[in-house]
Amino acid sequence: MIRRLSAAAPDAVRALAFRLVVALALLPGAAVLSAPARADTQARPAPATAVQVQPAQKHMVAAANPLAARAGLAMLRRGGSAADAAIATQLVLTLVEPQSSGIGGGAFALYFDPATGKTTAYDGRETAPKAAQPDRFLDASGQPMGRRKAILGGRSVGVPGVPALLWQLHKDHGKLPWADLFAPAIGLAERGFPVSPRLHTLIAEDAALAAMPATKAYFYPDGQPLAVGAILKNPALAGTLRRMAKGDPAKTFYRGPIATAIVRAVRHASVAAGDITPRDLLAYRAKRRDPVCMDYRVWRVCSMPPPSSGGLTVLQTLGMLRGVDFAKLTSGSAAETHLVVEAERLAFADRNLYIGDPDFVDVPVRGLLDPAYLAQRARLIAPDRAMSKAEAGTPPGLKHAWRYTPGLGAEPPSTSHLSVVDDAGAALAMTTSVEGAFGSHLMAGGFILNNQLTDFSFRPTGPDGARAANAVAGGKRPMSSMSPTLVFDKDGRFDLAIGSPGGPFIIGYVAQALIGYLDQRLTIQQAVEQPHALAMGERVFLEAGTAAAALAPILKAEGHDVTVLPMTSGLYAIARTPRGLVGGVDPRREGVALGD
Repeated sequence: MIRRLSAAAPDAVRALAFRLVVALALLPGAAVLSAPARADTQARPAPATAVQVQPAQKHMVAAANPLAARAGLAMLRRGGSAADAAIATQLVLTLVEPQSSGIGGGAFALYFDPATGKTTAYDGRETAPKAAQPDRFLDASGQPMGRRKAILGGRSVGVPGVPALLWQLHKDHGKLPWADLFAPAIGLAERGFPVSPRLHTLIAEDAALAAMPATKAYFYPDGQPLAVGAILKNPALAGTLRRMAKGDPAKTFYRGPIATAIVRAVRHASVAAGDITPRDLLAYRAKRRDPVCMDYRVWRVCSMPPPSSGGLTVLQTLGMLRGVDFAKLTSGSAAETHLVVEAERLAFADRNLYIGDPDFVDVPVRGLLDPAYLAQRARLIAPDRAMSKAEAGTPPGLKHAWRYTPGLGAEPPSTSHLSVVDDAGAALAMTTSVEGAFGSHLMAGGFILNNQLTDFSFRPTGPDGARAANAVAGGKRPMSSMSPTLVFDKDGRFDLAIGSPGGPFIIGYVAQALIGYLDQRLTIQQAVEQPHALAMGERVFLEAGTAAAALAPILKAEGHDVTVLPMTSGLYAIARTPRGLVGGVDPRREGVALGD
């Protein structure tokens, strides 16, 4: 069964044809899963969910496209690990969801190994070229560039990190041969795949694709955006993947013909030529890091550390809400929403001031998660009135007194997330991105190149010369909001894998889903379907066309600065329950959860 798609087809016949093609592609055997009611009861009536399917008993993959999830499931059925499934899934996403992620972008992943009980964070974030300077996104008058001008072309492209991350995952946790993981994506690239309604709509709405030579040739082959159901082949990507399948990306991706194509595309871009060099590519390394973790009630919640701000900001939000008795609050009510968004405002104030690449700046990770500090911050929250301004605090152990908060920057709500659990109980949560929709709008070797450097602070310093933690620097990784998260029970057993796309909204999406599932006792499907209400900086955002939008008058009366707008999250989760593994699939996009 195909989940509801976020973008309507231009006509019903083509949309139906697409659904039939994908349904056939999913045969045989795998069920598309969303969560049944939790076996541990519901504390209160919860939002109805559209789909109820039996849980999986052995393994599961949840991802943003049916064909990509199918590739991951194929690896699990062969006895592959969660790492193997994630790699195969990501490679297909490069082809079928080019607007969101791919080998030309970056990713963060958390991996739980049940054999050791250890969770490892994998950092595949892009890096700025060595030549990058702090004023990269300032115009001739010294003011920040417009968002669109900054994104398009070679200036915004960072050294891709996904290939190195996938290789590191495979070295540490892979079971199947590396080359085998490329077969589904190579086959689809050669045979072609049907363009989905969502992909068609995004192509048609992005005029810049038709203005850039490579994307125009690929997405507008006859001068018109690819139609729903059109079979899209990518022989150039198939060739790239065949080369990568031969082994270590240090030899097959970061040097040789693929590297040459990346450098050429960036340095000779028709718009805003960039400065990546072959040496920048050769220098790239994915990094293992310790996850950030916090005890939250009876659970242990772990997420991505810096250079992502997502994990710390989600955990700070939860930490400030430890004292809230959610059993006395109705899920989605104005009273609950007020408390959550106030905690998010405080967490964002700290985020914007303190977080950057830990290899360049001292991030006070322990202080930001210190229970006494979070309790102090929570006391700033009034039960029925918004604080006038959420200021950053002074966490214990702070070594550098940052004075300049540059704001949120230009982090568009794109990206993709996948979650996997394998037969051995290993669990992975991976959020992956080319940044904005279609990244920089440059292509090399059949794949989209990212625009992740626009995640840096456009203003590197404040009026008094104080430097921003997230200022541009050569070799530096820009701050992110990606929040791949794993949750464990009090005995250290895996309980939940979750994450979402959405730019800075990711933090609120993940925090809200965790509160819904852990505190409000929603099923995981209900948790990811909730109408969104979140804070990003000083503003509160409510999801248009949902029950959340009706909260606007109440929240405004309490002093909140409220905006109502569409919010296309893409939460994909897998929960372990007494009945087996159950999937949470966000109905706002076109993904699925597949398992046996």
